Order: sequence, then C-alpha cells, then structure tokens
Amino acid sequence: MPYDTPCDGSRFSVDCPSRLLFDQVADKWSMMIMTVLNGGGTRFNDLKRRLEGVSQKSLSMTLKRLERNGIIARTVVATTPPGVLYEMTPLGLTLLPPFQAIYLWANDNMNAVEEARREYDDKHSKSDDFR
Repeated sequence: MPYDTPCDGSRFSVDCPSRLLFDQVADKWSMMIMTVLNGGGTRFNDLKRRLEGVSQKSLSMTLKRLERNGIIARTVVATTPPGVLYEMTPLGLTLLPPFQAIYLWANDNMNAVEEARREYDDKHSKSDDFR
C-alpha cells in the first residue's frame, strides 16, 4: 500500500504511518544496532556481544523489524554451520546522520541532563506524597 495518508507535522494522528515507523526504528536497540552495523556487515552473535544487555529475543525481533523496514539486509553465509550477516542498506545509511547527531547531543549534554534529573528528583521527592 503506497503512503498516502497526510501527516501535517503539527500533530501525529493515529493513522499517520510515520508513528509506526518512529516506533520501529527510533528505539534504543535499533539505534545501537545501526551504529554497530555502520562499521560493516556483522554476524548475529557478534552483534549480541557488542550490545551489552540485549536479550537474544529482543535482538532477533529488532533485526526483523529493521529488515522489514528496509533499513538492514540479512544475508545467509554459506559456511558450516550456515551463518547470517547483517548490514546497513542504502536506505538505512540515510538514517545514520540524524542518529549520530542525537548520540553526539547526548554525549555533549549528559552532565546537564544529569543535573536536571537531580534537581527534578530533589524537588519532587520532598513534595510528592505517595501514601
């Protein structure tokens, strides 16, 4: 089905296809997988080793979503036992600059974010009563 639902940017209607796409490519594991794959084709177990804390199920599901959306390609390698290699597609490579910008922003601003969190927690831990 071709993309023909208008999304004007001022709101994200429930039927706007970009909402689903954001959900499927902008989560933490997707962003980390794409960053790893930017270095070239990588096997499943190598990805799992490089992404500390990812479960096999989460990694597998995320790879399938990215492949379905045309962001990565999956190639079966004729070895014994057979292996699978994942790599970025040309479409997927176009996502790297904005994701790298977010990564750089996070690194550059992490101290300010941590300070804001501390201030928020201090302010709300004194005024919130959860009884």
